[in-house]
Parts: sequence; structure tokens; C-alpha cells
Amino acid sequence: MLDPLAQAIERHCPGLWSQTAVPKLSLVSLDELVDPIEATYEPMICFIADGAKRTAVGERSWITPRGEMALFTLDLPVTAAFEKVPYRTAVMRIDSEVLASVQLELAESEPQPPEPAVAAAVTAPMSPELVDAVTRWVQLLDRPEDIGPLASRVETEILYRLLRSPLAPVLRHWSLADSTAARIRTTARWIRDHCTEPLGIDEISEVARMSPATLHRHFKAATGMSPLRFQKHLRLQEARRLLFTRDMTAAQVAQEVGYVSATQFNREYRRAYGLPPGRDAAQLRTRLAEAREMPLLRDGSGAKP
Repeated sequence: MLDPLAQAIERHCPGLWSQTAVPKLSLVSLDELVDPIEATYEPMICFIADGAKRTAVGERSWITPRGEMALFTLDLPVTAAFEKVPYRTAVMRIDSEVLASVQLELAESEPQPPEPAVAAAVTAPMSPELVDAVTRWVQLLDRPEDIGPLASRVETEILYRLLRSPLAPVLRHWSLADSTAARIRTTARWIRDHCTEPLGIDEISEVARMSPATLHRHFKAATGMSPLRFQKHLRLQEARRLLFTRDMTAAQVAQEVGYVSATQFNREYRRAYGLPPGRDAAQLRTRLAEAREMPLLRDGSGAKP
């Protein structure tokens, strides 16, 4: 059942990553292996129709193969390495309001499960019914006149299928306004939006409405990183993007992303990427200039997602 979905993705994704005319749908298509890609993922679900991808977040990494889906619940800095090609994925941006409305329809007939542990990323197999719904969603691109009348209806069906899947406990609590998952999601987004500013754990704890110890426990359980390490990871990703896309010195970039000490910036950058900032940026430009297709840059040296 996966072949029609993979073929539809290939038809409508001319490069590595493409937005589409179907709201909340993006496509990823890759025929040759490329270097690992850094990106900041927004809350979304990746439906893997072909190939396999390794995703690394902090100290954790996992492989999502053909026939599985990966749910990302936070704004999350990741490194994506494609393990097997051809690689075809349909990506759904999660709309919390639509998800909540579908969940309300199910709430009357199904008891609410206990709140699960906060998780930034969860994987599970796709059911045949879910594959069918996602395939029909992508195939709307074959008939643009059908997108307006049908896209939101198929999206609702996909969310319904997801709420019947192993991802249901995480999705249900992700959409609750005051759940632990929602607080961690809000906190991660706030750190992303303020990552170049000097932040302290007390300030972050106020945003989360948790004690510092509770925040640290839940945040690390979800992301594999402490809140302050999460901020540093985002800073270094932004620094790498600036070095690649702008005519700036390493010292200028360090100041731009919030480092007081250029020496500390150089040390942490080299620890993260294996090279000093200037040499790393030059190497990136050389690799991308030689590549057959250049990935679209977003929040790092790579592409969505």
C-alpha cells in the first residue's frame, strides 16, 4: 500500500523539500544520499513512504523506516541523516485546534487515558487505513480543483486515524491547554524565540510555571537536553546558518547570536561541528556548490525536515 503514496510524493516534490498547495502538507523526496542536515522541526508528523532516516536530538538518535511515522511535538533542533534512498515522506504540520475538535468528538465515547510522559518525538507503524488516508491527501495535488473542497476533510480523517493509533496518548495530551506536554511545548518555543538573549533557569521556569527542578526533569525527559543546553544548541544552529548565508566574521556572528565571548563561541562551535566557524562555513559552501541539488536552507545548514 505504500507504493502509491511514494509515487505521489515523487510526482509533486521536484527537490529535496517542497511546500504544497494542500494546507499543512509538505513533501520530502531524495534519490541520492546527502550529508546530514540540521534543522529546527516544528510540531509535525512525518509519514515515511520509502527509505529510512536517522534523527538525532541531543544524545538520542533513532531510525524511522518505510511504513512508520514520526511525531514531533516541540520546536526541536535536530540532525537528520538519510539512511536509505530513495526516500519519500509526507509531512503534516499539526493544527492543535483541528486536533482538539476531533478529540472532542471522540471524548464522549472513549475515556481519557492517564497523562503519558512528555515526549518530544515518538514513532509508530502506520495502519493500512492511515496510509490510505495520507495517500488520498497527497493525491489531491493531482487534481488541484479538489483541494479546496476535500483537503480539510481528509486532514480530519488523518487526525482521527492518528487518535486511534499508538500515537494517541501523546497527541491527546499535546492538545490539552494546561497539560505538562503543553507547558513544555510552550517553553521550548519561548526559548527558541529568545535563544539569542541571556536566559536563566529561573526565568525559563516562570514561563513553564514549574519549579526549576520539575522543569529540568520534564524538559530533559522530552528533549534529552536541559533547557539551557537546548538554548545553546539553537544558538549554534543559528550561528552556522548566519556564517553560511551572510558575509559576517565569526566574531560578528558570535555577538549576533548572543555570545559575550568570541573565544567561548569558537570553542563551543568547534566542539559541536568539528571545525572552527570559518573553516566549517567554507566547507559547507564547497559541498553544496558541488551537490546536484541544493537543499533549501532553514534554521541551520539544511532543509526541512
